[in-house]
Amino acid sequence: MNNANVVPNKAVKITDNFWREKISLIKNEVISYQWMALNDEIDGAAKSFCLRNFKLAAETIKRRKSGEATTVFPTDKWEYNPDNSEQGSFMGWVFQDSDLYKWLEAAGYLLQNESDNELEALADGAIELICAAQEDDGYINTLYTINNPEKRFSNLRDHHELYCFGHLAEAAVSYYEATGKDRILNAACRFADLICSIFGEGGKEGYDGHEIAEMALVKLYKATGKTKYLKQARLFIERRGTKPYYFDTEHGEANGNGNRYIYNQAHLPVYEQKDAVGHAVRAVYLYSGMADVAAQTGDEALLNACKTLFKSIVNKRMYITGGIGSTRHGEAFTADYHLPNGTAYAESCASIGLLFFAHRMLKADIRTEYADIMERCLYNGILSGMAEDGKAFFYTNPLEVVPDEIKADPDREHIKTERQKWFGCACCPPNIARLISGLGGYCLNENESTLFINLYCSLEAETKFGKLKIESDYQQSGNVKISIDAKKPFSLALRIPEWSKNYSFSKENPFIKNGFAYFELDGKTEITAEFNPEIRIIRANSRVREDIGKVAITRGATVYCLEEADNGTGLHMLRLSPHPKFRLEDGAITADAFREEESGNALYFEYHNPRERKVRLRFIPYYKWANRGVGEMQVFIRI
Repeated sequence: MNNANVVPNKAVKITDNFWREKISLIKNEVISYQWMALNDEIDGAAKSFCLRNFKLAAETIKRRKSGEATTVFPTDKWEYNPDNSEQGSFMGWVFQDSDLYKWLEAAGYLLQNESDNELEALADGAIELICAAQEDDGYINTLYTINNPEKRFSNLRDHHELYCFGHLAEAAVSYYEATGKDRILNAACRFADLICSIFGEGGKEGYDGHEIAEMALVKLYKATGKTKYLKQARLFIERRGTKPYYFDTEHGEANGNGNRYIYNQAHLPVYEQKDAVGHAVRAVYLYSGMADVAAQTGDEALLNACKTLFKSIVNKRMYITGGIGSTRHGEAFTADYHLPNGTAYAESCASIGLLFFAHRMLKADIRTEYADIMERCLYNGILSGMAEDGKAFFYTNPLEVVPDEIKADPDREHIKTERQKWFGCACCPPNIARLISGLGGYCLNENESTLFINLYCSLEAETKFGKLKIESDYQQSGNVKISIDAKKPFSLALRIPEWSKNYSFSKENPFIKNGFAYFELDGKTEITAEFNPEIRIIRANSRVREDIGKVAITRGATVYCLEEADNGTGLHMLRLSPHPKFRLEDGAITADAFREEESGNALYFEYHNPRERKVRLRFIPYYKWANRGVGEMQVFIRI
């Protein structure tokens, strides 16, 4: 296994105009906006209850320690609200704690690259609140601390204690690496120690219903060197889907067909799973943890299982935008090539999770195809989840929107025509914030002999081989200049993007392997790369029924779409010309097309060739849609 390690976010300073603007938006607007949302201070937004729960949990612990009896509340719901729960109980979804942890992780990444006393003080206050809500044995989960501690770890299938732990651990590592302060890291380790004592070898045979604990435990292992965390991650993975099914045992149900656990990817042992199934976010979080464990342990069989699952996603179950999850029922994968555009779920978190999976595969199996998927998700299905002002968000990311149909069709109630200020189930907004804040950690990998460039952002970085500088006009001209002052001889591997049919390098005769161009360097060196972000017409496999006779327009890594604001209503009436005469104009693509004339009032009639008129269309980057009011949108157009 030829592993590479990440050049960490704190060693990378992104200078890219495009991405620096996004990171600055997170720092200057999003992080404070989301703090207000977690405090229920956004007018007209869904309530979070998140910080309210932590404060109440801390108070409850104090009262119990003083000898006061506290009220026992039910722990049998997924969502608790004033209509179904008593005053003084936990409120929100069972995983509500994780929103604060993701916020803290984003704050940590921001502080890794730029000091900010005000943000650090705010984060320290959040950490004090989290630690105040920690039980003496290390347990942290506000639902059970508030409602009924006796029920802890009694419903791993549904109630997200291990999921919340996972986000706590990832936040703790981020913040510790930023500040050197170990209060939250120690809290996460105490919780991890408790989990290992309960679910370790010889303990309960449980595993998480919503995965993330696996990759979080690996991250905690790498931060602390405690091998028991890696062992626990492997145990969770190897137990999954084995008989007797733990979730059956947990719920006192008869052992039966594992298909009931497809939703949780617990229907088969992971080594036997061939298709990406179930809840899409859970799936890619699990696969990310599997790839981590495979890389750390040298488990080739586990890595091969990951390769099979990765191919299942990207070859048969992924939208062109990097979205995954075709149905709102279970927020799940469906069948191969079933990729409906207008009812796509394509949760923002799912694209983020796919990027996590691809990045981990890239470290374990160095091939450009993984970086291509990272890039596809990043420039399309992830960025579309946040408004340009950072104060509204999409949970789902469809590829076609007709507002009147959405209003009239209950099966499309999950599709929004406008980004929302916040959600009761608000996993996506802080997930986007932590991903963009930590973007530097996805750009570069290195092993003992080679520095790999995965994403061509303009940046400056300290690597084991020397100082690196990338000056990139990647999205516009495709031109990139790499300068490095090498401490010792090494190989520099430049990724060749899948979309670049024609490319060239200033240094000749590179060795090409698995989509990377390798150059042997020593001393001060400068290499320029020219990639060619042509406008391309892309079709789907003919087994994708909805896209027969249709195409999408891309340029470089970016997928484009049509919006009503530019092209009027009735986008389905448009047909791309056989000779579209594409032009790039102010970040948009214009093209010749035809608009079919209305066919009268009859619902059905004898066929005749439709009348059409010539029009000039304007396509915008998909991630920019819905920033100019409500209107139709579509990615695929008839050809």
